[in-house]
Amino acid sequence: MNKVEICGVDTSGLPKLTAKENEELMKRLKEGDKEARERFIVGNMRLVLSLVKRFRTKHLGVDDVFQAGCVGLIKAIDNFDLRVGVKFSTYAVPMIVGEMKRYLRDGNSLRVSRSIRDMAYKILKAREAIEARDEEATIEKIAGELQVTEREVVYALDAISDPVSIYEPVYNKAGDTLLLMDQLCDEKNTDEIWTEHVALGEAMEKLGEREKKILFLRYYEGKTQTEISEEVGISQAQVSRLEKNALANIRMNIS
Repeated sequence: MNKVEICGVDTSGLPKLTAKENEELMKRLKEGDKEARERFIVGNMRLVLSLVKRFRTKHLGVDDVFQAGCVGLIKAIDNFDLRVGVKFSTYAVPMIVGEMKRYLRDGNSLRVSRSIRDMAYKILKAREAIEARDEEATIEKIAGELQVTEREVVYALDAISDPVSIYEPVYNKAGDTLLLMDQLCDEKNTDEIWTEHVALGEAMEKLGEREKKILFLRYYEGKTQTEISEEVGISQAQVSRLEKNALANIRMNIS
């Protein structure tokens, strides 16, 4: 987050615009002045840069977060109405942060629920607030700040972490390379688990085709109930009810 050049932009050389310059450039760009638009965008990149710090984490590329913020800045410029009577920055900040949060939620290569990503965003903000007080942002302090368990904090941060290849070297000495996969072991492939899998398969066979499809879309493809309702052609409430009934039937047949 201490990079000087981000996305090819020398952040140390970004210009500072006065409130009057901002207002004049906004009026001109709204009249179609392309030069004024360019100056206004560059002149307000400092606003984006100041918001990037809210998302400080080693698992997110600062360039990508900054780029997402710039998208939000441009959207704010295009949608800003001079007649609303508020400062542009007041209007732009929520839109810039919104684009950054969307990147945080959707930019990961693994599908993670929106609620967990939102929690991760709150954790990053809490960590920033704690460090602003010159305190160490431990898991315990962050959990206390948000009134959640330490387990929830760890889980949310792990959820937004980049996946690691099992072929990633974790140790190398004298040409002897130890891969991550060499340290993995299967502690769940027991006879008991195998029996449960068989029972689960038999329980699934007793479900109707629609219930099977809903569970497949929900738990294998990771779709939301709203997405499933559109695909199956029923309401979200019906999807929720069918999912709950199917899970209840499975539990009853397994137990």
